[in-house]
Amino acid sequence: MRSSSSSYRSFRARLAALLAGAATVGALLTAVAPAAQAADTPLRDLGAAKGKVIGTAVTGSKLTGTYGDLAGTQFGSLTPGNAMKWGSVEPTQGSFNWAEADQIVAFAQAHGQQVRGHTLVWHSQNPSWLTNGSWTSAQLSTLLQNHITTEAGRYRGKIAAWDVVNEPFNEDGTYRSTLWYDGLGADYIANALTWARAADPAAKLYINDYNVEGVNAKSTALYNLVKSLKERGVPIDGVGLQAHLILGQVPSTLQQNIQRFADLGVDVAITELDIRMALPADSTKLAQQKADYKAVTAACVAVARCVNLTVWGFADSDSWVDSTFPGYGAATPYDANYAPKPAYYGIAEALGGTTTPPPTGACTAVYGVGSQWNNGFTGNVTISCSGASLSSWKVTWTYGAGQQITQAWNAACTQSGAAVSCVNASYNGSVPDGGSVSFGFNASWSGSNPVPTVTLG
Repeated sequence: MRSSSSSYRSFRARLAALLAGAATVGALLTAVAPAAQAADTPLRDLGAAKGKVIGTAVTGSKLTGTYGDLAGTQFGSLTPGNAMKWGSVEPTQGSFNWAEADQIVAFAQAHGQQVRGHTLVWHSQNPSWLTNGSWTSAQLSTLLQNHITTEAGRYRGKIAAWDVVNEPFNEDGTYRSTLWYDGLGADYIANALTWARAADPAAKLYINDYNVEGVNAKSTALYNLVKSLKERGVPIDGVGLQAHLILGQVPSTLQQNIQRFADLGVDVAITELDIRMALPADSTKLAQQKADYKAVTAACVAVARCVNLTVWGFADSDSWVDSTFPGYGAATPYDANYAPKPAYYGIAEALGGTTTPPPTGACTAVYGVGSQWNNGFTGNVTISCSGASLSSWKVTWTYGAGQQITQAWNAACTQSGAAVSCVNASYNGSVPDGGSVSFGFNASWSGSNPVPTVTLG
């Protein structure tokens, strides 16, 4: 530390100012709703009360810590995002890898959840040995039947529903040119459904597609196909509407479309819901996203045979959107740090849930500086609760004089420019009523170390 008395007095003044600003940090912390207390009742229970299964797509390797806790408590069904696709389970012909798929099924069983199998027949994410092969129609048919029999048979009795055929149509309602359609004709769909029924008689069998949420040429083609399959006696139990939507563009005919499929005598599922927005997100966009999620959920609630609503990844950090649609993101109900967004509450409200935030001021964060020297300082934050509890926490602030965090402990801290965000580690997210947790960090400074400008993380 500097030896001059003036420097010491300056440090004492800055420290007092930092501590004086701690109440502001605490007030903002209470506004970050803890994940487990985001609604009075978890989404899975709210859905069950309405006769709906609320699900999410998951990545097997992430089913631990906060991600695993949320996946297990908030959702009643899990869809393997990639683990059951042909390219994942049989990357080399005759050599199988069931590890991640088995992990997800076991997790679901341990948490009393259903599993939606995804997907048995698709034009994408197939192994190269299959797509690069030269097959006769008879060989191709045998390969497909064997694949369905092997995979659906392996999980017989463990899968509630299978997306048997995925994305068979073009936007104009014609059949998509694929390995399957080109090699086997349109009856590959009927055959796949028949083979899946033989492999697992208890599983519900679906055809799944995107841009079929409203009444249009593509959804009408799907409607006509399902009608024809039922008339022919082909096993078909449901249709999946993927619902990869864009902010503010929920089809006005969504409920009408769900109802017309239900009137055919099949179930309907919203299978891959996300609602992407142009980045960066702001309060106006997040409010619109909440309204959109609420509208989609309400449309499903309104039709008895809409049995499942699955979000395609529940957290922004686990979403496919950012890498697939440059400039878009923030598409899911939770942010990248697993804090519920307004969209979460939109789903909960459409299911009849209510939100009870912690009492104002019940949880606070105190920011302090333990020591400071000519080019750095050690800081710490203590989060305390009285009259409420937290299952996760996040503290953010903006530095005003170029300070840079160089190391943190007992929290995951990130800094982008002047903005700092610190979230709990896997082992200290819970703050009980009457308890506290702390984290610390080292940071650099030069010239001055003023009170941070606190913002909501």
